[in-house]
Amino acid sequence: MATGKSAGVLVLLRHGESTWNLENLFTGWTDVPLSPRGVQEATDAGRLIKEAGLRPAVVHESLLLRAIQTTQHALAEMEMSWVPLKRSWRLNERHYGALQGLNKQQTADRYGEDKVKLWRRSYDVRPPDLDPADARHPSHDPRYATLPPEVLPSAECLKDVVDRMLPYWYDAIVPDLLLHPCVLVSAHGNSLRALVKHLDGLGDEEVVELNIPTGVPRVYELDAGLRPRSWRYLGDAAEIERRAAAVKAQASGSKSSGN
Repeated sequence: MATGKSAGVLVLLRHGESTWNLENLFTGWTDVPLSPRGVQEATDAGRLIKEAGLRPAVVHESLLLRAIQTTQHALAEMEMSWVPLKRSWRLNERHYGALQGLNKQQTADRYGEDKVKLWRRSYDVRPPDLDPADARHPSHDPRYATLPPEVLPSAECLKDVVDRMLPYWYDAIVPDLLLHPCVLVSAHGNSLRALVKHLDGLGDEEVVELNIPTGVPRVYELDAGLRPRSWRYLGDAAEIERRAAAVKAQASGSKSSGN
């Protein structure tokens, strides 16, 4: 673990349960809202951040509604809705390709649990591509209209998420960490796993086994070189363990909070 002068605090927050999580569907880049439970998880996260005495000076979030709503509810609970926001597609969830919108258990029954687990939790194996002509493809979404077509995914593995997330880390989040004592990143299971892989120096197999619980702030104390001096989750240990176990259960396609 690195030592030295602290550069500040980085708070990572995975969004809570969405309506498609509740219906046990693959979500990915599909834009769906939080469920009532997800709203409560976001509100609870804001309370935990406030109770820890943390005051983010800026928030980085994805372009997907469930992350945006998580930020809104968390900041409202902290009485800090005025905090500046920066959004990027590079913080979006992993694109699940042709699996998006499919029932997880039915997909596992059709292709086999081992195959679905490989698609969902391997580091460098993509699920089947989404046809670019399909209305669900990001090339048809106005929020991505200004992006070069070649950067829009038809499907992604975790390695792809690491590759598209890291430029945003260096170009946007790092400068804010050098300016401000506390920065919040509100995003998704896989985009946050990609960031944790970089921060903690995890190997490809190690990050595959990482389960980031939903709606639980993960707080990093960083040194002057932006290396973690320490990290911790905020909240009740038993509840954190329960949510992490629920995330782990996703690998088999079983119903739980998720992507």
